[in-house]
Amino acid sequence: MASSNFIDYVKFCSRSGAGGSGSVHFRREKHVPKGGPDGGNGGRGGHIILKGNTQLWTLLHLKYKKHVIAENGKPGEGGRRSGAEGEDIILEVPLGTIAKDAETGKKLFEITADGEEQILTEGGRGGLGNENFKTSTLQTPRFAQPGEPGKEEWVILELKLLADVGLVGFPNAGKSTLLSVLSAAKPEIADYPFTTLTPNLGVVAYRDYKSFVMADIPGIIEGAAEGKGLGTRFLRHIERNATLLFLIPADADDIKKEYQILLGELKKYNPELLDKHRILAISKSDMLDDELIAEMKEELPEDIETTFISSITQKGLQELKDTLWKVLNK
Repeated sequence: MASSNFIDYVKFCSRSGAGGSGSVHFRREKHVPKGGPDGGNGGRGGHIILKGNTQLWTLLHLKYKKHVIAENGKPGEGGRRSGAEGEDIILEVPLGTIAKDAETGKKLFEITADGEEQILTEGGRGGLGNENFKTSTLQTPRFAQPGEPGKEEWVILELKLLADVGLVGFPNAGKSTLLSVLSAAKPEIADYPFTTLTPNLGVVAYRDYKSFVMADIPGIIEGAAEGKGLGTRFLRHIERNATLLFLIPADADDIKKEYQILLGELKKYNPELLDKHRILAISKSDMLDDELIAEMKEELPEDIETTFISSITQKGLQELKDTLWKVLNK
């Protein structure tokens, strides 16, 4: 997934169609000189609809849409003929897309299933024709109901990646390298912070043709929950992961302290993230011998399952996949 093509946030003006007006019409035929009212109803205005599509992974196709406008409903006609409904506009979006009101920030709904449709902006109702207002005392109503106007609102679409395992760690912890080794994903990798500027997804092959999805989230820094570094823009992707895999390099100054900082940033952003199952992987451990690993185990956090891995030599990777699979299928 090219970094320039990953768009997980769009804002646009959504305008639904107005309803058509009802018709004022009276039945006039050769042998019925004084026929009653027969004005038809106006058609409904078009909706703006979001539809889930598993083939989409980004909101790139909506990036340059600043205004989305649905068609107005047609007015009613004589002979009790209703006007045609305005054509709906259906915007296909990836699963995990959240719609929000741009002014209030209120969440409207979330698309989580393939083919799921939700109305983003509802079209105006069509007006009633004069046929509907006929009574015993008012037999020739010369009025009809106008259609409801369409709605115009600014909306935000945000994408939260749907993945089984989310990689959590500081920049340059080896997350992209691990993802590239475990899956066919090809994230950009270099020896400097913030190489990963967009989330990357990889499908990890497991035993007997099984698989699970892993997401490489851009590195967290201390203060990310307050907007430092890449800020909260990518923290939201972690919310949709079933399991969090913390990655800390073996050459870190203080592994326990780094783990606590990462945990603290997640807690500040959303305390519910701490309810997810967590696994700690010590990366770059090919430089460690058994004696050093034994010493380090004494200093590791006690409330989390820990494994030592190396993406370069592939040390411990099968054990890591076994652990992740067991957790995901509890």
